[in-house]
Amino acid sequence: MPSDADTSRPGPSLSLWSFRDDVTIETAEDGSLTVLSRWGDVPVGRPAPSVEEVLHRMTYGPVALGNVAGLDGRTLRSVFDRLPGRIVRSLGSRDSPVPLLSVQPVSPQGVLELPEVAGDRPLRLSRFAFAHQRDGELVIESPLSHHRVVLHRPQAALVLGALPRSTTTVEVARRVDLALPVVTDVVAHLAGAGMVVLGEDGTSVFREDTDPTLLLWSPYDLLFHSRSRLGTHDEPAGATFRHVATLPPPAAAKPSPDGPRIPMYRPPAPVPHGMTLTEAIDGRRSVRTFADAAPSTRDLGELLFHAARVRMQATATAPDNVRYTVTRRPYPSAGSLYELELYLTVDRSPDLRRGIYHYSPAEHALTLVNATPADVDELLDNARVSIGGRRPPPVLITMTARVGRLSWVYDSISYATTLKHVGMLQQTLCLVATMLGLATSALTMGDARVSASAFGLDWPAEVGVGEFAIGLPENDISCNDEYLGVHGM
Repeated sequence: MPSDADTSRPGPSLSLWSFRDDVTIETAEDGSLTVLSRWGDVPVGRPAPSVEEVLHRMTYGPVALGNVAGLDGRTLRSVFDRLPGRIVRSLGSRDSPVPLLSVQPVSPQGVLELPEVAGDRPLRLSRFAFAHQRDGELVIESPLSHHRVVLHRPQAALVLGALPRSTTTVEVARRVDLALPVVTDVVAHLAGAGMVVLGEDGTSVFREDTDPTLLLWSPYDLLFHSRSRLGTHDEPAGATFRHVATLPPPAAAKPSPDGPRIPMYRPPAPVPHGMTLTEAIDGRRSVRTFADAAPSTRDLGELLFHAARVRMQATATAPDNVRYTVTRRPYPSAGSLYELELYLTVDRSPDLRRGIYHYSPAEHALTLVNATPADVDELLDNARVSIGGRRPPPVLITMTARVGRLSWVYDSISYATTLKHVGMLQQTLCLVATMLGLATSALTMGDARVSASAFGLDWPAEVGVGEFAIGLPENDISCNDEYLGVHGM
């Protein structure tokens, strides 16, 4: 591990080569080699002894190719070309056994080509690059890259810190007081990995600032997209049960909070009002304005019964024979985990007090958790603005997610899956409400701070993720036509 005191000026740099930690080499009886990795197995035949020596040494750590006697660089390159996504390039220096940085492939497309970086060529940190700590070292990643860059020594971090604005390697070397060749090599590795962008044709114009495809992506959205899908990262993904040995399984449903309890109406009919699914789909509309009259507890009870109640519970088994509870509800949920909770903020109802209620899907009951007028007003006013309506909706349903319920099972995809669940629940609420003759609007955005405070959430263990407005339709049907604007869905 590099020391924080390692602040000496590095000496001349050198290129080092190694394999990813998950790469091994298998030797057959006839002496032929196969490179094994998470991206698949690659037979490389019986290479020359010097090439075979390099390959074996690369499984133990970085190798300076110049130290291997009799090495045919062209032959070695032809072998490397068959091993994309498996080779780590490091930038070392002759004064330290610790490299300045390493460029690690994170996908099968990870092939590093180092660009020529002239001393006066404009360059800048990519707006999509982000830094974080990993195993005590600074790591730079980007959703546009098939690599990550690990900065092992503080001198490389000094160079990185000088790149937020357009500059040149000459200027960076002057600012951080490092030799120009070292700075140039660091920048070349960062640029080859996609963390630094270079000016087009020697100008201060960077492609990511003019490419219409990239302009339409925010760094946060593109990062979220790339990390919740396979193909552009090497993080664990799917049902890994990574926390099964250290954390107990989260409860199948949030326990009902303390407060006045209101049992909800349980309808006897399995299909609301006898409407078919096709009729509900064709009849669904989003509205911005609601009638003065408001849904009753019977209306809300029937809606939640058909859309969100717990229909049954079962026991599932995780690795190490750990048991956990799953449920069945009207809308789908990955692994039957159902991490979403519902809070109803009531503005007006003929038989329900104004306030904020938690819905228990197991008990099919509401519990009053907050009647503070200021909290109710803020939630409802935010909903009014989001919908673009003239007055707050009669009832606002806020969906929250108990994050650990999914992440206890899933890696990398848990929050993306939660957002899919929000859409599924919103659609289910829309269709059931249409069958019941209610007016609805699924909101596009809510305030995480307001919901956390008003609901008393243990943020970020439980976070707001979706909103849904409910009321009764106005008699003037034209007011209830779908509003094809930016408010609501």
